[in-house]
Amino acid sequence: MIRRIKNKLNKKSEIDLLRERGVKIGKNVDILNSKIDGCHGFLIEIGNNVTITGSTILSHDASTKKFIGYSKIGRVTIGNNVFIGYGSIILPNTRIGNNVIVGAGTVVAKDVPDNVVIGGNPWRIISSFDEYIEKHRENLNIKPVYNTLFNEKNDEEKKVMFEELKDTIGYDL
Repeated sequence: MIRRIKNKLNKKSEIDLLRERGVKIGKNVDILNSKIDGCHGFLIEIGNNVTITGSTILSHDASTKKFIGYSKIGRVTIGNNVFIGYGSIILPNTRIGNNVIVGAGTVVAKDVPDNVVIGGNPWRIISSFDEYIEKHRENLNIKPVYNTLFNEKNDEEKKVMFEELKDTIGYDL
């Protein structure tokens, strides 16, 4: 039992393990349910204030391995203030600029400039980063806003949210 307690206390975070594999990770980074290339992690750089959700980041591509004896490899650089949405795939030899939102399910196979919101496969620019943030900041005045953390909501709050969000989006903590 003491060994189990020690193991829990000494358990390394996902980010610590990635850093040990050579991934360069900045400050205030959240990596949630994602796969980051462990074989060539030293080719991956992640900036500050980044959130990666349910996504895959690859710095190698083994599609050529059986045919020519080598895998393709390339660096992946993710800038500062980047959000990578659920189910996105970031491929080798790509750079994502600063102040970028990558929509859910997006495949990034070429460089992404600074200050944009992208989505799709192949990705396309949906709007500028500033336009996107300003639109949603304004929506806080006209759309439903909820101020209880998701795991602290009671049944009545959930019921109200379900009804209010029938035909619109809202905002939650």
